[in-house]
Amino acid sequence: MQTNECPKCQSELRWQREGYHCDFCQVDFTKVAYCPDCNKEMEKLNACGAASYFCHDCNELKSKSRAKTNFVEMRSN
Repeated sequence: MQTNECPKCQSELRWQREGYHCDFCQVDFTKVAYCPDCNKEMEKLNACGAASYFCHDCNELKSKSRAKTNFVEMRSN
């Protein structure tokens, strides 16, 4: 199972309603998936308990196992 590590301090991120939170850095993150073929951001699709991604640039459904994911810091308002 993939662990969700903070990109700043490499500690484990904790899931919250709006995304992920690092207790050590006190920073919130969102997980963003990128297409393995064109490197554009993809849309996450959830159906029947399974997650997959759709790339609007390639116009194709992509497997979540092939998606490249990064954590992006959420900005405060």
